[in-house]
Amino acid sequence: MTKILEHDGKTIIQTEKRIDTINAPQFERDISEVLAQRGVNVELDCAELTYMSSSGLRIIQKLMRAIVANNGTFKMTNVIPEVYKVLAMTGFTKFIKVEQQTS
Repeated sequence: MTKILEHDGKTIIQTEKRIDTINAPQFERDISEVLAQRGVNVELDCAELTYMSSSGLRIIQKLMRAIVANNGTFKMTNVIPEVYKVLAMTGFTKFIKVEQQTS
């Protein structure tokens, strides 16, 4: 289950273990209110995320674009090396701030 928390002036979205074709629609519904907010600083906490399909990439791109268009900021944190490789290979690390998980 996706969790959305407010902490120190930012919105933290905690992902599930997977964002794939099966659960991507629910993930998108879970974050829909965040998409509409103005001037929000969003951190997508990927500490639990171990797999992301193209459906997940599409939603993350949509989230980032909506946040930036509404004068907010967006970054991904606690990204494991396997997910980081997917983000880098697809070019996401060129336009999204991605912080890898530290040991």
